[in-house]
Amino acid sequence: MASTSTASALMHSPRWQQFYQLTKPRVVQLIVFCAAIGMALAVPGLPDLQQALTMLAAIAGIWLVAGAAAAFNCLIEDGIDARMKRTAWRATAKGELSRPQTLAFSALLCAAGMALLGFYVNLLTMWLTFATFVGYAVIYTVILKPTTPQNIVIGGASGAMPPVLGWAALRGELGPEPWLLCLIIFLWTPPHFWALALYRAEDYARAGLPMLPVTHGNDYTRLQILLYTWVLFAATLLPFLTGMSGWFYLVCAVALGLGFCGYAFRLWRSYSEKLARRTFWFSIWHLSLLFAALLIDHYLP
Repeated sequence: MASTSTASALMHSPRWQQFYQLTKPRVVQLIVFCAAIGMALAVPGLPDLQQALTMLAAIAGIWLVAGAAAAFNCLIEDGIDARMKRTAWRATAKGELSRPQTLAFSALLCAAGMALLGFYVNLLTMWLTFATFVGYAVIYTVILKPTTPQNIVIGGASGAMPPVLGWAALRGELGPEPWLLCLIIFLWTPPHFWALALYRAEDYARAGLPMLPVTHGNDYTRLQILLYTWVLFAATLLPFLTGMSGWFYLVCAVALGLGFCGYAFRLWRSYSEKLARRTFWFSIWHLSLLFAALLIDHYLP
């Protein structure tokens, strides 16, 4: 989410920076971080030189394709973005970047990322990453987001794929472990996004998007956030229960999970825009620290 100062700066930003912002760099950073954790967990111990080079190629490829999907999202939603305060600063929403320019930029990033993954990683990762691109850029953006309040639940499946991509990049195959990490992100996405949607409900209503607070109201959305955080909390314990991680991760997962549930409970009991914002930002720290704990636990004796 861009601040007022960021939006003001972009009014006079160079063209390359306008293109760069279309890739939604903050979102992509979290995607790549989760994919990198999947890569690290796929290898017992520290990676050797060849594995490290594969990791670098996979990170670059996933970053490019994720950026391409974000740019395509901006292309499809330029009219919607222009009606929302949160996104009206984007170059596509302001008409400073044309649709052909944005489409060419997205296609170039996607092609470059696919080539990196296909030639220097493996075909499984390449096709899984392309499927994720289609899931977010087409199925979620074009089909689900404008038609159903469950858009973020169904469409969240594509956003939950980064650990699977990372695991496939280093292993060349898939087991139950990466899908467990995928499940955690899948369950994390709705309460994370709905916390944002609560204090941006007027923006979404103005844009004509059927987000849950718009279609079902504030109270119902807060209840759903509470229920999802508890289901998510249970899912975050599975890596320990299945032997994928140890006690360090368990302690971190319990602390972070109870913190998220605490925010959700307070939000359910008494709504305020300030609390919704704090819940949204805590959710980002929750996922980031949870995956960081997985990584640290992986390298502990």
